[in-house]
Amino acid sequence: MKPQRSLKGRALQWLAQREQSRSELRRKLLPHAVAEAEAASEAGAPATELAPAARVDALLDWLAANNYLSHERFVESRVHARAPRFGNLRIRQELKLHQVTLSAEAAQLLQDSELERARQVLERKFANPPGSSAERAKQARFLAARGFSPEGIARALRRDGAEQHATFEG
Repeated sequence: MKPQRSLKGRALQWLAQREQSRSELRRKLLPHAVAEAEAASEAGAPATELAPAARVDALLDWLAANNYLSHERFVESRVHARAPRFGNLRIRQELKLHQVTLSAEAAQLLQDSELERARQVLERKFANPPGSSAERAKQARFLAARGFSPEGIARALRRDGAEQHATFEG
């Protein structure tokens, strides 16, 4: 039987695999802290001074103080991983789920690159610019589902300067 890893060991292993947000790591560690407390009480060990949630919070504070857990690194790695495939809205939503926000500088970099990223996503999925309004709507829905802004979608659909102009005869 393998010895159980400590909470710190688990946290360090998860952080070695990839950057984690504080809320994500807390959510992962809390069940293990509760299980440890229950096992200790069943074994007749004296109760620890701290409740499982307090133990996890103290560990997270220690990890942050020793720079194992970093809000900035998490945001940077998440943006780096998601930016080639998703728009600003989707990235912001995902960061909000992790209870973190973009810095003003990172938000500006994402904003500045959104049009080019949307064009690249479109080119990977669709070989040709939309030829009809139905194709245009399909491609717009595709980009919207990936969190690109309406302005970015409209501009990306005009890729390669192929803006569609209505010609009126009369």
